[in-house]
Amino acid sequence: MTLKTTRFDAADFLRDDEDIREFLIAAAEEGTAEEFIHALGAAARAKGMAETAKAAGLTRASLYKSLALGAKPRFETIWRISNALGHGLAPR
Repeated sequence: MTLKTTRFDAADFLRDDEDIREFLIAAAEEGTAEEFIHALGAAARAKGMAETAKAAGLTRASLYKSLALGAKPRFETIWRISNALGHGLAPR
């Protein structure tokens, strides 16, 4: 019998804005810059890419490109996405 698995996606477990906020805080405090960008991507998927892109003043395509594995987005882009997700970059 073959065991079927699915890829883990943190976005599946981020149910509301508070979950997203705590997830991003943990990623910022405990992770690397690359891991924080990856966490932004999960949070954006949980919130909805179109909604997040609009709130950040980006196109959906540029949001996907900015958060793709290995991407090196500009600080302004990270700042805009963080604000769109309700997190911002200020310490709590």
